[in-house]
Amino acid sequence: MMKVRDLVEAHVYENEDEAIQDAVRHLLRARPEAKVQVAVHRYQTEGLSLGAAAELAAVSWAQMRQILTERGIELRLGPGSREEAEGEIQTLREFLAARP
Repeated sequence: MMKVRDLVEAHVYENEDEAIQDAVRHLLRARPEAKVQVAVHRYQTEGLSLGAAAELAAVSWAQMRQILTERGIELRLGPGSREEAEGEIQTLREFLAARP
């Protein structure tokens, strides 16, 4: 079995961290549901806002809300602090700017 260190020693990657990050990117492209699972987990355990969870999952705010509702997760609507409100505004601006 190939090891991460083998990729570094063969000069495919500069270091193990770079190899792992690339592997994670490929995994998330191949399994987009994994992004959703991580976003849901962080929403529940870290108090991630709905907007930030949507961004992490690469879905719209409305889709993230539906995902959480379907999974029986209680929604926390509205920011808990000024900083969180500003973060949600920035996330929304970035989302809207990225739309064609």
